[in-house]
Amino acid sequence: MGTGHQPRMTIPTQLVLQVFLDDATRDRYGSDIGAEAGLPSGTVHPILARLEGFGWLESRWEDIDPRVEGRPARRYYRLTGAGAQSAQSAVARAHRPRRGFSLPHPASGEA
Repeated sequence: MGTGHQPRMTIPTQLVLQVFLDDATRDRYGSDIGAEAGLPSGTVHPILARLEGFGWLESRWEDIDPRVEGRPARRYYRLTGAGAQSAQSAVARAHRPRRGFSLPHPASGEA
């Protein structure tokens, strides 16, 4: 992550990061992440690759025999230490209310 750059905080990127932040110790795989984030696989996997490229995620292939399991091996992702810190601050900044936005105040003196 030595470049100092960070990924664009699109809504889908924020949703993917929030899945990881909900339990930063858990390894997750693509379709699991997509289901929790409410996003299709075609959206999730490019985001995962981008976040891994920025050093926010690390991945590993599941060690199984696909013939025995009856499915292909899954690629599991996990936040890196630096990635967890970066993700928390990026998601917090992205959720900051827009300037000029305020909640309605009750009018004083109404019964």
